[in-house]
Amino acid sequence: MSPPETSVEPFLSKSAGKASWRKRRVVSKDGHNIVKVDNIEGMVKLYLHDIWTTVVDIKWRYKLTLFSATFVTTWFIFGIVFYLIGKGHGDMSVPEIPSNHTPCVMNVKTLTGAFLFSLESQTTIGYGFRYISEECPLAIFTLVAQLVITCLAEIFVTGAFLAKLARPKKRAETIKFSHYAVISKYEGKLCLMVRVANMRKSLLIQCRLSGKLLHCYETKEGEKIPLSQASVNFQVDSNTESPFLILPLTFYHVIDEESPLRGLTAEDLRKKDFELVLILNAITEATASSCQSRTSYVPDEILWGYEFLPMLFMSPRGKYVADFSQYDGVRRCGDPSLFCNDLEKLKLEEEYRKEA
Repeated sequence: MSPPETSVEPFLSKSAGKASWRKRRVVSKDGHNIVKVDNIEGMVKLYLHDIWTTVVDIKWRYKLTLFSATFVTTWFIFGIVFYLIGKGHGDMSVPEIPSNHTPCVMNVKTLTGAFLFSLESQTTIGYGFRYISEECPLAIFTLVAQLVITCLAEIFVTGAFLAKLARPKKRAETIKFSHYAVISKYEGKLCLMVRVANMRKSLLIQCRLSGKLLHCYETKEGEKIPLSQASVNFQVDSNTESPFLILPLTFYHVIDEESPLRGLTAEDLRKKDFELVLILNAITEATASSCQSRTSYVPDEILWGYEFLPMLFMSPRGKYVADFSQYDGVRRCGDPSLFCNDLEKLKLEEEYRKEA
C-alpha cells in the first residue's frame, strides 16, 4: 500500500537552511565532536602514555602505514645487527670463506643478505639458503630476541585490528535520527519530538534516549557560563526506559514547568542560540556490546507547529512496511493554538476542544 500524498509546507527557506550550518555547534549532525582542543601542554606525551587507545582511534590509513613501517623497521634494524655480528666475526672480510672458518650466519656477506635473513627469520619457521650456525652465541641470542619482540608486535597489531573492527561505532551509524525535531501537541501537552529508527534487523536492547541542552547561562553572581548543560528527558508513550526499537519510533519530551525548554516560543527559535544534543545508548543483540549514537539540533532545525508524516503502512500481504521516503517528512499541525499569542491561545484551545 502506497503512502498517502500529503502536502508539506517548507518551514525553512534555503537561506535559513544554510544559516543553520553556520550555527555554533558542539556535536555535528552525524554525532562527531567538533570542539577543537588546543594549547595542551605535553599532548603528545599524554597520547603516548595511552598508546593502545591512540592506535585504536587513528584512521585506517595511518594505522596501516604505522604497522607497515614498524615491521620494515624491525627487519632492517635486526638485519644491521646480524651484519655487524658477522663483520665482527670476520665473515665479510674475505670473498671466499676458508674451510676451517664457520660464519655466524651462513651465506650472508652483505647488508642486503643480512636484511633478507632478518626478514626470513621473522616471517618463516624454517631456513633455506641462509641459516644461523652454532658458532656465535650472540647471533643466537639476537635471533631469539628478534622473534620474541616481533611476536609481541604481531600480538599488538592483531589486537589493534580486531579492536578497531569490533568497535560498535559502525553499528551506531545504522541508527538514524530525523533531520528535524518538531514541537507540537501530544496528548494535549506541548512536546518536543524526534524520530529514531534502527536500520538493521538485529535488535537493540535496553535503548535509552537522553538529551543535553547546551546554552549560555548567567548565574545569580553575574558569571556567564557559555555552555551550561541541562538534562532533557525523552520517552515513548508512557514508558521512559527500554523502548522496543523494532520500528521507527517518535520520542517526545514534555515541555512543562520542569523542562529546561519551559517558556520556549516560536519566536525564540528564530532569536535564541542553543544546541540540543541527543544521545541514544543501547546494547547490540548480535555482539552484546554497548553502542552510542549521537546527533544535535540547533534552533533552525527545530520546527514549531509541525508533526512528522506517517511512515508505517500495511502491505497487501498484511505485513508492516516502513517507508523511509517519509522519514524526514513533516506537515503543519492542525492545532491553531500553536500559531497565536497567549491571549488568543486560550480561546482557540477551547474552540478546538469543542470541535474535537
